[in-house]
Amino acid sequence: MPIEISKEARTLAIASIERYFRENMDEPIGNVAAGALLGFFLAEVGPTIYNQGVADAQERLQARVMELDLEVHEDEFTYWQQQGRAGQKGRR
Repeated sequence: MPIEISKEARTLAIASIERYFRENMDEPIGNVAAGALLGFFLAEVGPTIYNQGVADAQERLQARVMELDLEVHEDEFTYWQQQGRAGQKGRR
């Protein structure tokens, strides 16, 4: 599955790549070349970043699922225990 970004994000990313080259490299990069470089990184590195994001989300969800029983747990078969306490109060 190819990694796709919105048109707005693509425009901003290309502008950022162009600025990076202007400020950090010996030669500037044009708009078309910056777009091609962005396409290369989305195809080549994008899946690695995407997969790591999915793995991180799974880890977080698993941790939350493991805590679920603690958050919503209800003790079972407590009617007689509650009645015993109420009955003891009435006997005094």
